[in-house]
Amino acid sequence: MKHIVVVEDEEDIADLIALHLRREGYRVTAHGDGEEAWQALDRDPPALVVLDLMLPGIDGLEICRRMRRSERLNRVPILILTARGEDVDIVTGLELGADDFVTKPFSPRVVVARVRSLLRRVESSAGASEVLRVGPIEIDTGRHEVRVDGRQLDLTRTEFQVLEFLGRRPGRVRGREEILDAIGERSVLERTVDVHVAALRKKLGEEGGRLETVRGVGYRLREE
Repeated sequence: MKHIVVVEDEEDIADLIALHLRREGYRVTAHGDGEEAWQALDRDPPALVVLDLMLPGIDGLEICRRMRRSERLNRVPILILTARGEDVDIVTGLELGADDFVTKPFSPRVVVARVRSLLRRVESSAGASEVLRVGPIEIDTGRHEVRVDGRQLDLTRTEFQVLEFLGRRPGRVRGREEILDAIGERSVLERTVDVHVAALRKKLGEEGGRLETVRGVGYRLREE
């Protein structure tokens, strides 16, 4: 039974999410305080975290930051919860390594669907190993690693999936909708692709220019 941690200080919301997740067969633990949640996560890494951004103790962005720096937690999917219109927090959360987001008010069914989708992505990424090479960039699909000139990059799960998708057909332009379909997140806003691509460019360093924007169409990974 997969363990999901819900970090939400509004008890009614936390109870509602937990109820629907338990109905789907998940084991759920809820925390209303950021510091308490972090200690529990560090002690017992779950399969996924549903994370509110506004929390007492330490906020959700700090928890997200710590998780992505932790060797034990850096591959645990994070679904962030945020109030409608808090675009800056959404973008910051995605840049820090969150995999998806849901804005309040939301339907519990939407949260459950996003959780299922994220967990499917984790399972599908555990397939046979294959190394894709685009210039000095190496994408190891089995190990879930990316190296540039032998230097391993620290990518989030979603960043890796975006780069892998583009790397399978270098030079070919992929639309934002196509990218979201490929990584199993068609329900996410298209602009989140832009956030992940921007983060990838930074992490690729001198090779970031290979990720080209084709205005009005999408993105491509240039070979040479």
